[in-house]
Amino acid sequence: MATENVKADITGTVWKIVTQPGQQLAEEETIMIMESMKMEIPVTAPLKGTLKEILVKEGQEVSEGQHVATIET
Repeated sequence: MATENVKADITGTVWKIVTQPGQQLAEEETIMIMESMKMEIPVTAPLKGTLKEILVKEGQEVSEGQHVATIET
């Protein structure tokens, strides 16, 4: 099985994590929601697979391009 890193598209705060490790994900399914400049921006699965791990916590500040989750295909 291959793994795919999920990266944050923006710098902001993890507002809410909506999935759990082990969950099956469809392509473009929301993994977490980030907040930046009072806007909510979803972080989505780049492809279909199983969420292997989430590397951030709610309330954590993340940088653009930071690895936030891993999907196993």
